Amino acid sequence: MAKTHIKMTVNGAEVEGLAEPRMLLIHFIRETLSLTGAHIGCETSHCGACTVDIDGRSVKSCTVFAVQANGADITTIEGMANADGTLSALQEGFRMMHGLQCGYCTPGMIVRAHRLLKENPNPTEEEIRFGISGNLCRCTGYQNIVKAIQYAAAKLNGAEFQEAAE
Repeated sequence: MAKTHIKMTVNGAEVEGLAEPRMLLIHFIRETLSLTGAHIGCETSHCGACTVDIDGRSVKSCTVFAVQANGADITTIEGMANADGTLSALQEGFRMMHGLQCGYCTPGMIVRAHRLLKENPNPTEEEIRFGISGNLCRCTGYQNIVKAIQYAAAKLNGAEFQEAAE
């Protein structure tokens, strides 16, 4: 099958490569670009482990052909750290609030939460739960993931995280 030359910006860097028309973006990112942070979960768009940010939107990269992303601006989990290499507020939140167990969903969850906080910098617990509902976690029960996102929102808003009394 003939391959198509594609170019895109991934995590701020111009990249290019060859892709068959049927190659999924998740495979292009992992196999061609060697960025293995985004995970292949279900390949049916249900789990969200492959979530990346494309042109300002959360997208499950198993639902997009690589050729469709030609010219796009993409951010993966590898692009979430601060410019100086320190953890982003979300990464720190997941660490501090124990928002992960096995870690399989974590890259997609963090990328989705990043977009959620860009769209709504101060979400309620209900808005967070709705905002991440397309990303599945089979380990945590989501409570600490919600706390991690609340932690990041507080930090990004210059506030101190106040854990709700249960």
